[in-house]
Amino acid sequence: MTDLRFRSQSSSPKFVAKKAADGYSASSKQERTPLPDAYAICSRSGAYVYTVDPDYPRAQCMVVQGSYIIDVGAMDEVHRRWESSILAIEAAIKRAHPKPRLVTRFIESGSIIIPGMSDSHAHMLEYGASRLIPLESARSAKAATALVRQFILSDEDVKQDPLKFVEGWGWDHTKWAELGFPTAADLDSDPVVRQHRVVLEAKDGHAVWVNSKVLEEISPLPESVEGGVIVRDASGKPTGVFLDNAQFLVTVPPPTHRDLEKRFKLVVDDAISHGLTSIHDAGFDPSSLEFFKSLAEKDKLPIRIYGMTHFDENAEYWGDKVKPIIGAANGRFTARSVKIFGDGALRSGGAALHEPYADNPSTMGLMRIDQEVLTTNIHRFLRDGWQTNIHAVGDRANTLVLNAFESALEGINVTALRPRLEHAQVITHADMARLAKLGVIASVQPTHAISDMHFAEDRLGPERVKLLYAFRDIIDYGARFTLGSDAPVEDMNPLSGFFAAITRLATDGTSPHGPGGWFPEQRLTREEALQGMTLDPAWASLSEDTLGSIKPGKRADFVVLSKDIMTIPEREILSTKVLATAIDGRPVYGRI
Repeated sequence: MTDLRFRSQSSSPKFVAKKAADGYSASSKQERTPLPDAYAICSRSGAYVYTVDPDYPRAQCMVVQGSYIIDVGAMDEVHRRWESSILAIEAAIKRAHPKPRLVTRFIESGSIIIPGMSDSHAHMLEYGASRLIPLESARSAKAATALVRQFILSDEDVKQDPLKFVEGWGWDHTKWAELGFPTAADLDSDPVVRQHRVVLEAKDGHAVWVNSKVLEEISPLPESVEGGVIVRDASGKPTGVFLDNAQFLVTVPPPTHRDLEKRFKLVVDDAISHGLTSIHDAGFDPSSLEFFKSLAEKDKLPIRIYGMTHFDENAEYWGDKVKPIIGAANGRFTARSVKIFGDGALRSGGAALHEPYADNPSTMGLMRIDQEVLTTNIHRFLRDGWQTNIHAVGDRANTLVLNAFESALEGINVTALRPRLEHAQVITHADMARLAKLGVIASVQPTHAISDMHFAEDRLGPERVKLLYAFRDIIDYGARFTLGSDAPVEDMNPLSGFFAAITRLATDGTSPHGPGGWFPEQRLTREEALQGMTLDPAWASLSEDTLGSIKPGKRADFVVLSKDIMTIPEREILSTKVLATAIDGRPVYGRI
């Protein structure tokens, strides 16, 4: 392969379009021809392969053999190199006929090729659960209850086992006309729903809503929970909503393998249709970890998964007993990181702030973990070789986590371990500078900014809100970052994140600050946004040597998009379609 692992040395790619007479196979009926082991995929129009390789950012063609990219360049160049390569000659000898021609496939006019996209922060099986009951579409507690009723009446597993818990994800009371959290009584108002155990996770993952059947079974409840809140009515009676650590009072049996399979299928179908080839799952619990391990052992993972194992401070420390999983299932499964929760969420008022909330001066949010426990375990996991990723939303949480990292990283090879701040939503300028100095990665979600921009100033005030989702400032301080969605909290489609990152606008083109975007000075460039969902996630998952860009020697994970998102008007980005998604050189969605 060494003869093919180079590119044109010219400063700009040559745009060369040749005909099939040159020996290229360029059938217009591509779907009828099986894709060979080695092939070139090119644009007739010119350099419309966006490689995200700083040494060769745009090309006309890429050449794939097996699971890998073996060449990138102008069409005449890659064909010339193929014809003269030792690899082609050896293949011809084995087949006892003249050198095999390099089959060439062409993308449609106006379309482009980019590296396979990654979501740096998502909750896969929770996303699957959110697709089973579309709670986010509800605009009232009554509408959410109706959706639960519809699911109960249609789901075969619930019909066969009336005692089975009904679980869902995605309700968002901030979009409802009625003020405040929903109650168990809302769910009990429907006679069908009332008969089942119902446990519904909020959109932000920091609140759970249950009906009276569940509430009765977990009673009596403690007066308070450290790092959490049991929501109560005026008389002190629990209402059926539990925030942050109080959620752990609601015990639900582990999902069955069939439950997880149903959820996972929905995740994969959506992910590959959106051009995702890799997902960083931000919180394996024991059942999900075992589920993914079993799929990896059976070589049944249709997408790459980089997992963060959830840290339970009440369980025995495991960092020195469990061996990290790296590159299992032919590079499709890795679980080498730990996820620790620092604080709660801004939406539910649990993000830990230095000063009280502007719309609720009685609270500064909450830390979900004791500072000494946090610091001790960051030290231990880093010492034992685990990438350590901490959920930190509020400015106080980010300060405390960076304090812990600062002490833990002394004498540690940061590049080898690459610790991450998951969310880094409200962060002071001093801490942005520390983030860069320490080498900690900011794992951020652009669509959060669009979801939160309508209530953020009320919650934080006119000055502190400027530190919320301040992506440009983080970059300007020199910190590394990576982009994700936090699905099911937000839309899994990476183009939604791309649009949000470069415009700071809602999908309808509006923002509280007008058509120029919400705090437009914090926008990313298109190049930064594309890198943020390709090469940056590869770096953040310690896989930049094999993933994240279209470069010889890397895995052939790539996406064909219907429009050139790097140049089209911003308003057209959200109507761009994924024409094909390929992993290891084989299409898993669409056609090549």
